[in-house]
Amino acid sequence: MSIKIRKQDALNYHTLGQPGKIEVVPTKVLSTQLDLALAYSPGVAEPCKEIANNKEDVYKYTAKGNLVAVISNGTAVLGLGNIGPEASKPVMEGKGVLFKKFAGIDVFDIEIAEEDPDEFIKIVKSLEPTFGGINLEDIKAPECFKIEKELRAKMNIPVMHDDQHGTAIISCAAMLNALEIVGKKIEKVKLVVNGAGAAAVSCTRLYIEVGMKKENIIMCDSKGVIRGDRKGLDEIKAEFATTKNISTLQEAMKGADIFLGLSVADILKPEDIQSMAKDPIVFALANPNPEIAYDIARASRPDLIMATGRSDHPNQVNNVLGFPYIFRGALDVRANEIDEAMKLAAVRALANLAKEAVPDMVMKAYQSKKLQFGRDYLIPKPLDPRLITAIAPAVAKAAMESGMATKNIEDWGAYHQELLKRIGIDQKLINRIIERARKNPKRVVFAEADNHKILKAAQVLVDEKIAYPILLGNRAKIESIIKENSLELGECKIIDPEEDQELKKKYAEVYYKKRQRKGITFLDAMRKMRDRNAFGAIMVDHGEADALVSGLTKDYPKTISPALQIIGMEPGNQSGSRDVYYSQ
Repeated sequence: MSIKIRKQDALNYHTLGQPGKIEVVPTKVLSTQLDLALAYSPGVAEPCKEIANNKEDVYKYTAKGNLVAVISNGTAVLGLGNIGPEASKPVMEGKGVLFKKFAGIDVFDIEIAEEDPDEFIKIVKSLEPTFGGINLEDIKAPECFKIEKELRAKMNIPVMHDDQHGTAIISCAAMLNALEIVGKKIEKVKLVVNGAGAAAVSCTRLYIEVGMKKENIIMCDSKGVIRGDRKGLDEIKAEFATTKNISTLQEAMKGADIFLGLSVADILKPEDIQSMAKDPIVFALANPNPEIAYDIARASRPDLIMATGRSDHPNQVNNVLGFPYIFRGALDVRANEIDEAMKLAAVRALANLAKEAVPDMVMKAYQSKKLQFGRDYLIPKPLDPRLITAIAPAVAKAAMESGMATKNIEDWGAYHQELLKRIGIDQKLINRIIERARKNPKRVVFAEADNHKILKAAQVLVDEKIAYPILLGNRAKIESIIKENSLELGECKIIDPEEDQELKKKYAEVYYKKRQRKGITFLDAMRKMRDRNAFGAIMVDHGEADALVSGLTKDYPKTISPALQIIGMEPGNQSGSRDVYYSQ
């Protein structure tokens, strides 16, 4: 779905009503004189004294543990370049909005008028008492490398330059899944990187961390291939200099398995894609326009897997898939820093989530009828609510295992619920029901199992260990839908009434005995067993299932009538009441 952004719409969005996108809201009641006295003088002196005696109590009595600073000097803002700290503020406010929406993290954006890296480091280091984490943003290379490295060494709170590591983590997850789809091993593939800035360098380093061979990587900048014999190479570029006797991007592309672009628009031509190896993987991540237009690239190779930074094409590499949840996990265990183990945990969690069945609410959000792991779905969508419960715990566990955490999470179930609550999903009643169901899973027969929505619901039950689905319907159709949607329902029992004539006859006899005094013949009963609602109700009544789920494709009377005839009313219910129970 393409979204056109008009200049005036964007300006109006930022200026109408209260200017900007963020505000500070108190978290305590401020209704009475007592409230004010507790919030400020004289009551505030008590937590001040506690913190003075034990600095760690700052996490207990203030918002520090859920507060991140988004900091920039405006030297590399989006694709706009060095436009200054004031002009960077809308971006930093926007980053704060994303932190809050997706992970419930509060943010102060701080724009610093300082380009000298040493002075910048001093300023940010001095902010440590205020914040639980530091998100560096839109700082130009190579200064950004020094700034992040020194701040990580000098500060005891998580510091991450998202322009580097966010893109690296998201693209790495997508790359691992793409390689799995095409059946290539990471240690054998050839990678061409176009661009040598912060994101490109961080991506390449992370790819090496997960198994790519450095000798199989060729990095290019605006001058061409970065070679070891080039004069004047800085320390960063020298790290990726090749000894191969090639000079141009076009030469490098021949036989390449993967292209990673973090450079400029339209640098690639169709013939460059055509010169790549079988099943080429192209991550053209230049914004707003990729290194080659999506439609042109797809037309040049039918076996192409492609990702961009754009939301109007499949496989959008969007940093919002990472930074809110990485900081969430890091804050929740009070990590001293975000180390490699935590980044890799985020990569694996993101890659694994893409292989799970996609909830219908996500498909509706993206107006898509089919989202499933494959060439056009390498990584989850940004509006997938499962991201926080997949990535944050993985990062927190990695921090605990690597020794970065100063606080342990003991009850992971409670933590899961806490994460949902932070993003506004409070399911206390449902969660209690789910926990009870897990302790004693029941056999649930789905009368409309040849519908992909029903099968996805069954997959959730299996994944959450809530129940044992029994799939009722045409076996061939059910198996086809399972395969098409990459569902893992192999252990679920499938019953095809037309296929199992003996079972159909057995249930017809049960129905006949129940309804023969109502004018039903045995032949009528056999015909009735074609109705899967009746067939499923017999299963429940006969003790071969504990519950029946139906009603997606038929209206209420047709769905409930067989249950009323076969199972009957719950004792105490009045005839005609809608409060009918299907289970025994």
